[in-house]
Amino acid sequence: MIESFPNILVSDVYGSAGGVTAVHKDGKVCLRRKSSARYPGTAAQLEHLAVHRKALAAWRGLAHEVQLVWNGYAEEVEPHRPPFDGKAWISGQNLFVSAYHGFATLGDEHVPVPCRFEGFPGFAVSGIDAVEVDDVLTMRLSVAGLDGVEGSLYRLYGQVQVVYAGCGTSSRLKWKSVLSRGACAGGVAEMRIDQWREVWPFIGKEERFTLHVRLVLLDAVTGYRSQKWKGNFIVEL
Repeated sequence: MIESFPNILVSDVYGSAGGVTAVHKDGKVCLRRKSSARYPGTAAQLEHLAVHRKALAAWRGLAHEVQLVWNGYAEEVEPHRPPFDGKAWISGQNLFVSAYHGFATLGDEHVPVPCRFEGFPGFAVSGIDAVEVDDVLTMRLSVAGLDGVEGSLYRLYGQVQVVYAGCGTSSRLKWKSVLSRGACAGGVAEMRIDQWREVWPFIGKEERFTLHVRLVLLDAVTGYRSQKWKGNFIVEL
């Protein structure tokens, strides 16, 4: 550390500036290099980051004329974040990257072609039944709102969290990413969580719990996703 010598202009020093932090030690002001912990990220986060970087590289590799087509389609798309006032839209790059991520999530990673964004139906999810075999939780979910649309186009994707029955979400508990095993044909989707009691060990041998969900519909043709639906329901094994 380097000792700081206050003068008539600067009587004392506090806080950080750039990469330097002022600290007080033994009645003296010292300057030391600001500590910066580096969080490497989980394996899933690093995998997601790698896909995102490839998506951005793919966008940069598109012909300018193709980028302009994406920009035109994007002007019709409302952002996934508020305000939902119909006055904002996303960029062509946003739309392209969203489609790229969608296909990657579906296990079909490739460079998407420009496609007009079609509105998704409003939907809601509830539990039908659930079974556990060898620490694998398999649930059948009812997806309401798909009447009159081609449900085989959509798969459910998002995050889930298990808590004690009747409890709300917790910032201290993990959220697990899940993708339905097949399309929502007939308004029913099946989700599977491997080693779920290891993800939420506090649940012990409980056979009744609350499942909180944050889900979107993924379009298997375009790679686009719907607005997020949040909810919860009781699951009994």
